[in-house]
Amino acid sequence: MFQPDKQILLEIVKNQMPFGKYKGTLLCDLPVSYLEWFLRKGGFPEGKLGMQLSTVYEIKSNGLDEILWTLKKMK
Repeated sequence: MFQPDKQILLEIVKNQMPFGKYKGTLLCDLPVSYLEWFLRKGGFPEGKLGMQLSTVYEIKSNGLDEILWTLKKMK
């Protein structure tokens, strides 16, 4: 059974977008439309940020936002 990396999920609710239109916004609060824009423009950035953004996209696009809401309340 797949076990999510808890550290990644915790970082998503604590870390902010470091650049762009949504600079300063928590990664978990980024709108799906912005994440989709990255995909249309060639994909997410390389490295850890790209992995975090990809994770947020997968969670939100599959209707699993409740995971992020719960973690955000706990932080």
